[in-house]
Amino acid sequence: MINLSQQLKLGLKLTPQQVQYLKLLQLPNLALEQRIKTELELNPLLEQIDEMELSIDQVEPEKEPTTDDGAEEPAQDGKADDSYSLEDYINDDLAGYKSPESYRNRDEDEEYERPLVATVPLSERLLSQFRLQSDSETDFIIAEEIIGNVDEDGYLRRDLALIVQDINLSFGLEVTLEQAEQVLRKIQLLDPPGIAARTLQECLIAQVKAGKYDPILKELALKTLELYFEDLKLKRFDNLAANLHVGLDTLRKVMEIIQHLNPKPGEGEFSPQENYVTPDFIVEKDNGEFLVVLNDRNLPTLRINNAYRDMVTPKGKKAPKEAREFIKQKFESAKWFIASIHQRRETLLKVMKAIVERQRQWFEEGEVLKPMIYKDIAEAVGVDISTISRVVNSKYVQTEFGVYSLKEFFTSGLETASGEDVSNQMIKQRIRDIIAAEDPQKPLNDDKIAAMLAAEGVKIARRTVAKYREQLGLPIARLRKKI
Repeated sequence: MINLSQQLKLGLKLTPQQVQYLKLLQLPNLALEQRIKTELELNPLLEQIDEMELSIDQVEPEKEPTTDDGAEEPAQDGKADDSYSLEDYINDDLAGYKSPESYRNRDEDEEYERPLVATVPLSERLLSQFRLQSDSETDFIIAEEIIGNVDEDGYLRRDLALIVQDINLSFGLEVTLEQAEQVLRKIQLLDPPGIAARTLQECLIAQVKAGKYDPILKELALKTLELYFEDLKLKRFDNLAANLHVGLDTLRKVMEIIQHLNPKPGEGEFSPQENYVTPDFIVEKDNGEFLVVLNDRNLPTLRINNAYRDMVTPKGKKAPKEAREFIKQKFESAKWFIASIHQRRETLLKVMKAIVERQRQWFEEGEVLKPMIYKDIAEAVGVDISTISRVVNSKYVQTEFGVYSLKEFFTSGLETASGEDVSNQMIKQRIRDIIAAEDPQKPLNDDKIAAMLAAEGVKIARRTVAKYREQLGLPIARLRKKI
């Protein structure tokens, strides 16, 4: 049986323009630059304004000399007006940009992009070192395969037997697992030592073998790592001293050797491009007031292409209907894209100004952060909390104290005995200071740290102390114990 009925619903849907704006809002400046370049390729009605055009537009063009009736005054004797003389071309200002004169005339304050230093990848450095140690072509093939499977931390995560199998199938060789093990041990002694290790234990052992230490201490360190690694991890110093038959003073020297080893020998191999953060905002102080600037000078300036725009005007009716419909669609897309970029800029500046106003003490002193959550800024700016989340996502600000992520300015608060709210960042710093000042032979557990904070007027639970300690990357009391 078929029924016909009416139903009333209340719903909220985002328009395509709103979705586009929200997507652009969460992009940092570098990603937005790539997004604009992609849109320039996809939409023919968008075009980029060159810096030369912008500078010309800012200068009022000079009018040609005219006669009384408005016509241009002809040049005398039928000759064009000479704008330059021979002295002008001899002048240093018109010298070539590569000539010595041009370098002398340049402004000293002008900034130039420094060329990046050429770096050799870690894999190539390792292969070059291995080539000096072995002249066997088979060993070099094995080394190349092993080094090619090393991850960014410097560890060999793939099973060596599978690497040997691939070598035999690809090159038609008969490499044995024992031969690959010998090559692997040679690689682990290269610079940096411990590279291509399969476990932390193997990595530390290789570094001790490659290091230059006192022979007795070196032997004790190897024995500790090879036979008593579990006692070392759990810091059972009494068991280690008994098993090694040494006193605490000698054990302390052995621990100093092990503690100075690098657990991630491949870490830090970053190029300047990968290890560079471009701030999205710049906050500067001028006469007691903070100036918030959006760092978007590298973003292309967009406009609608006039040649295509004229085709959708009444004068452009000669264009085919399909072409006019296509251009009209792209015109609407380009118009909304430019509007979304301008709306994004306004929203970002409003949010950043609200953050600076709320955390004014931090921007002046660089120390004290007030408790602040997304809701506080959302209410101050008059937007939804999700908008603040998109603005804060992957954004950085340059201050006189350094470059910081916007997320660092948002912290929850804890109530003190006086009824005031204290930022959890200050509590974390206090926990760090307490642990730094503790007796290394009798480290404080989380209960004692919570009791010390309670004595200072901060109401905090033990599990909260444990959570903050883990966020700071600090181990538990037993693992912080030293000899």
